Amino acid sequence: MLLEAVYHRPRLNWSYAYDHNTIHLRLRAKKGDLTEVYAWAGDKYAWDTTKELIPMTLFTSDNMFDYWECESVPLYRRLKYGFLLQQGNERIWMTESEFQKERPANPNRLFEFPYISRGDVFTPPAWVKDAVFYQIFPERFANGDPSLNPENVEPWGGTPRPDNFFGGDLQGVIDHLDHLTELGITGIYFTPIFTATTNHKYDTEDYMQVDPHFGDVATLKRLVDACHERGIRVLLDAVFNHSGRTFAPFVDVLEKGEASEYKNWFHIREYPLQVVNNIPTYDAFAFEPLMPKLNTEHPEVKEYLLKVAEYWIKEVGIDGWRLDVANEVDHEFWRDFRKVVKRANPEAYILGEIWHESAPWLEGDKFDAVMNYPFTDAVLDFFVNGTLDAEGFAGSIGRQLSRYPLQASEVAFNLLDSHDTPRLLTLAGGDKHKMKLAALFQFTFMGTPCIYYGDEIGMDGAGDPDCRKCMEWNPERQDRDLFAFYRKLIDIRSAHPALRTGRFSFLEAGPQGSKLAYERSLGDDLIVVLINTDETAQTFRLDVLERDWVNLWNGEALRAERGKLSFKLPAYGFAILQAQMS
Repeated sequence: MLLEAVYHRPRLNWSYAYDHNTIHLRLRAKKGDLTEVYAWAGDKYAWDTTKELIPMTLFTSDNMFDYWECESVPLYRRLKYGFLLQQGNERIWMTESEFQKERPANPNRLFEFPYISRGDVFTPPAWVKDAVFYQIFPERFANGDPSLNPENVEPWGGTPRPDNFFGGDLQGVIDHLDHLTELGITGIYFTPIFTATTNHKYDTEDYMQVDPHFGDVATLKRLVDACHERGIRVLLDAVFNHSGRTFAPFVDVLEKGEASEYKNWFHIREYPLQVVNNIPTYDAFAFEPLMPKLNTEHPEVKEYLLKVAEYWIKEVGIDGWRLDVANEVDHEFWRDFRKVVKRANPEAYILGEIWHESAPWLEGDKFDAVMNYPFTDAVLDFFVNGTLDAEGFAGSIGRQLSRYPLQASEVAFNLLDSHDTPRLLTLAGGDKHKMKLAALFQFTFMGTPCIYYGDEIGMDGAGDPDCRKCMEWNPERQDRDLFAFYRKLIDIRSAHPALRTGRFSFLEAGPQGSKLAYERSLGDDLIVVLINTDETAQTFRLDVLERDWVNLWNGEALRAERGKLSFKLPAYGFAILQAQMS
């Protein structure tokens, strides 16, 4: 037993309240090392009458470690606990400070979950688990009101450049909501819509006005109301890390220098404000002079931005915020942001843009979720790039599941491309088989999936600005087979709660393997997904329940014989199998 690999701490993703009554405990061990693990738990004030051994299950693994998990519903919402580790006949007890061979006699030396305080329970909005998002870059989605066109507007469908405009607006989105409803979309994430000078609008000039090229507040209200009538939630982009160069307080500093009353709204290293050797004399996003970094620790800046966050929820009824460059803003600001937003709408979804491991932002006091780029990387590496084998992919996904409390994983924002990346079809080299398998995993995995506008009809595009092409509305140039594929995926996901909120576990993911099998389960609902990423046919032989199964994709019926399910998939084939209750 390699005790050096065993790890637990009484907080974060290792010991947390899943709801107001339930505590989840997790423990890490060397992969394949332990055969059984138990939590030794009870109430600290009534230890002798409440103590019990709770079996832990192996809930996920990565390439180095196993992660064991159990849940407890303590009568008095508090828990003292240790662990019993077994490797065959060897038994070791783990306390807060040591490993020992004898059962701990003194519960005071165990770990402790002091109390489930309701205000501390991380409770993301439940609706997100069932949502399917669609990302819209407003300037490139549809031109619904040509009277709003910029003077230098170009014909729709031209070549995108960093600085050109095609006239997309909010009325264009309203005009095409039928497309989203037909697809099955229940949430829209808009990149910024507030007044700015660029086509992407990440250089905010006025946080309290809709950009006149997109419409006005009344148009936004009509859009949000129309979405809500269709059961579609609306997420706006909050660019609070930085403003634009034309933001009035920054203009004041440009004009008045150190005499400006707004000089402390920004991080200025020296005057005058200028660019020296391609680096501004003030902090800016990625050294971009157009985007000066805001000092969110300054009381006036914080007050202003928090009013912005509240205003658009109350004024037009948006359902949440996506937070740009969220990891470069101080944590205290985001704590206050959450309080303001949740007071305005307790069901608002707070989504941070973070491209790396994000546990510090997912403790229940800041964000509900982050844009899950580690998920993106793993899916692309296995299904598209072929740089991960099945075992490596399972390890990567397992590592991600181990990092966060379950409720955070259930609402993770799972995307495969965006306005910041090449499009999925381009990454796949135009191979729609690979694209479909990547999307299949995205829609049958835990978390909320997001489609980047146009992916569903076969749009391609390299990195920015090519990934920001005008939406293709000519039916003859749309891939309707791909659209039907996405629509069916969404229909299946929507019809089966196990695919949205069920437990997840891998059944087959071998070294050098191109076969993947995994299980989603919720109560009696059991679904097994089989995927063949190889260019040749492959046969799966799995240990499953001996009952009838049906392929949800095509209605094919099959039977597991003597606890074995044998199923042959063609090249790049897949199956979504549901166990039939007898």
